Amino acid sequence: MKKYDVAIIGAGAGGYVAAIYAARSGLNVALVEKGKVGGACFNLGCIPSKIMIEHSKLIQKMNQGKEWGITSGPVQIDFPKLMQRKDVLIQQLLEDIHRYIGNNTITFYEGKGEVSKDLTVKVNGEEFQAEHIILATGSKPFVPPFKGLETTTYYTTDTIFHIKELPKQLTIIGGGVISIEMAFSLAPLGTKVTILNHSHDILQTEEPDARPIIREKLYDFGVELVLDFEFKEFRGNKIVTSRGVYTYENLLFATGRRPNVEIAESLGLEMNGRFIKVNEHYETSMPRVYAIGDIIGGYQLAHAASAEGIHVIETILGNHPEPIDQSAIPRCVYSTPEIATFGVMEDEVNPEEVIVTKLPFKFNPKALMEGNSDGFIKFISSKKDNRILGACVVADGATEILNSMLAVKVAGGTAEDLGKIIFPHPTKSELIGDAARTVFWKGIHI
Repeated sequence: MKKYDVAIIGAGAGGYVAAIYAARSGLNVALVEKGKVGGACFNLGCIPSKIMIEHSKLIQKMNQGKEWGITSGPVQIDFPKLMQRKDVLIQQLLEDIHRYIGNNTITFYEGKGEVSKDLTVKVNGEEFQAEHIILATGSKPFVPPFKGLETTTYYTTDTIFHIKELPKQLTIIGGGVISIEMAFSLAPLGTKVTILNHSHDILQTEEPDARPIIREKLYDFGVELVLDFEFKEFRGNKIVTSRGVYTYENLLFATGRRPNVEIAESLGLEMNGRFIKVNEHYETSMPRVYAIGDIIGGYQLAHAASAEGIHVIETILGNHPEPIDQSAIPRCVYSTPEIATFGVMEDEVNPEEVIVTKLPFKFNPKALMEGNSDGFIKFISSKKDNRILGACVVADGATEILNSMLAVKVAGGTAEDLGKIIFPHPTKSELIGDAARTVFWKGIHI
């Protein structure tokens, strides 16, 4: 029977990164995947959705050009061609992952992996053993068991990216990140989008000050937001709620995901609610069996899973890595404008212990040049020692702008250190320097 130093079940963003890192660290690696490499992120989530958002942003720029005085013929959208571009890009990325795997000492097994308690792995009738196991089996869409759901048809986040024709109308159930990103993907292209969210607001895991900006942008694109109600039942293409009856042509459930924990259950691993319970180094209740990504809860983000996979390999190598600092994991929403956050938010801290600075982009030269000055930079630091505790950027390109603040935090820098950085002018990132200097009442453009 073949033996490996580590076997990884699942080749998504956490699994394939862990496999490559392990191989480059000198370990003999087996990687098992029953579907496509890249997992939900590359095939059914962050990558296809962001490609579609780029298409939407281009339409927005073309419309903005008309306002500035740049005119052309009427814009025509070849939606099947846009989706073909999406498929080509994804295929290219998947081929790259296969190439990365092939360039390293990794044995790739295609099929469903089963793990026994003696750490024997079985795939398509073939068996091998591993000294360590990493479970990276990801998650699947969750659809609430609404009354009458069997009377209708609907998309989930696993199927919506396979559409070939631009929907004239789309109703989205849910008000989280996926729902909002899909609205920004399709509404600017001409789809009439309705968002039904039973809670009182959208994006409730995100910075509260960002939500009114995003709501206003959704309204600008003709998106109908229906909030704070109760679902009653489905009747064919009608949704009955406490606010009235809503008819739809296409329906998308963006109501979260549930972890794939079948292997954990078969091994009898200790659970933490729906998720696999792990320690600070992601080891489960069974020695030498680890779990990462969506199956352990926390930030269900591709980059978090990748970081967890690398951490596990460092642990297996005996390098005793420091636990991952959860406050250093960025969270991103690819709306218009984008929202990017790390660390604590203002409503999570004691105002007597922190200094919060918030500067708008409406006076920033680069933002004004680009025609998108909505948004702000919010910076949270400790009164005691000026440590960087959190930050939020709401702006076009926020997911890139955030990184300089995050880099200073990870390097152990303070607000004072951040204020010493000489940012190029004109850039949107130069507002970071002002936000940091404002901690000491020395901001310039305020």
